[in-house]
Amino acid sequence: MALLVNRVDKNILKQRLMEETIARKTISFYRYVSIADPDSLRNELFKNWSNLSCFGRVYLAHEGINAQMSVPADNWHAFVEYVYSIPFFKGVAFKHAVDDNGKSFYKLIVKVRDKIVSDGINDPDFDPSNTGTYLNAEQFNTAMQEKDTIVVDMRNHYESEVGKFDGAFCPDADTFREELPQVIEHLRGKEDKKILMYCTGGIRCEKASAYFKYKGFKDVNHLQGGIIQYAKEVKEQNLESKFKGVNFVFDERVGERITEDILSKCHQCQQPCDTHVNCKNDDCHLLFIQCSLCADKMNGCCTPDCVTIAALPIEEQRTLRKGRVKNGPECLSVYKSRLRPNLGEILKNNLSLK
Repeated sequence: MALLVNRVDKNILKQRLMEETIARKTISFYRYVSIADPDSLRNELFKNWSNLSCFGRVYLAHEGINAQMSVPADNWHAFVEYVYSIPFFKGVAFKHAVDDNGKSFYKLIVKVRDKIVSDGINDPDFDPSNTGTYLNAEQFNTAMQEKDTIVVDMRNHYESEVGKFDGAFCPDADTFREELPQVIEHLRGKEDKKILMYCTGGIRCEKASAYFKYKGFKDVNHLQGGIIQYAKEVKEQNLESKFKGVNFVFDERVGERITEDILSKCHQCQQPCDTHVNCKNDDCHLLFIQCSLCADKMNGCCTPDCVTIAALPIEEQRTLRKGRVKNGPECLSVYKSRLRPNLGEILKNNLSLK
C-alpha cells in the first residue's frame, strides 16, 4: 500500500529532482464543487498521483479543489484520464506554466482544509457561485481601454511588486482575506463602474468577483484562467501584453517572466531586480528580492545575523531554533509579511537583528 504522506528528507528530494532526466509538465487547476468527503478523496488522490510520480501542492475542502502540480510528460494522458474519471472534476481546465523547466515541485502534498482559498467570509447569505463575467486575454485588453474602467489586482503585495497590469490598483495586503475588505473600501462609491480583476490562475478572482457582486458592484469582470492563461493567449494570438514583469508563482520557480520589464528593486542595494528568494537561514526564511551581487555578498541571506547563523553547522542551527515559537517574538521568521525589516538600512548601518 502506498504511503499517504512523504517521509523523505526535503534536501534528498530536491537533489533527486535536480538529477531527474524525465520531462515534466507544470500545471494548475481548480474547481469550486461540493465534496461530501474530502478526507477519503484526499487519500485516493495521493495514492493515484504517487503511483504516477506526480509532485505538487493540492488543497481539498468541502467547497472544491485547488491544485498546482508537476506531472511526468510520459504519464500526462494517464493523469488526465484519472482526473476526468472523478465526477467532481470531469472536464476541468488545466493551465500550463509559461516558463516551465520541469523543476517546480519536489514532492506531493495533498491537504484537507476548511476552504481551498482562505477568504475570511462567514456570511451565510453569500453565494460564491454567482460569479462575475469571464474575459479572455483579448477581451481583457479591450476592456482596459474603456473609460472609467478600474483594474484590480487580487494578489498579495509581494506578488504585484514584481509584476502587474498597467494602471492596476494593487492592495497593500499579505493575504487574500485582507485584500477583500481593502479593495471594497478603496472602491466605495464606484459601484457602477466597470471592474476588471485578475490573479495568478483565476481561483481568487472566481470568489472575489462573486463577493463584489454581493456587495453591490454592478459590472464585475475577471480574467479567465488568470495571468497564466493570459500569457499563453497573448503569445498564441500575438497580442500586446498589458501585464508587465514577472508572474509570481507558489512553487520552486517562484516566478514566471512574462515581459522583460523590471518593476521592482533589490531590497538590499535598491538596484533594479525582480528575483524573489528565501533567506538561507532556515530560522528566518524571509521572502525578499535580492540581486545576484547581493546574493554573492550575503551568501543568499537577508541580514548579517542570518549570514552568521546560516554558516553554522546544521546541528548548531537546530540547537538555536529549539524551543522557539514559529513567527513568535524570538523567531526571525517574517515570511510573507509586510513587517519585514528594512534590509537596505540594516546593511547600511551594519545593524543586527536581535
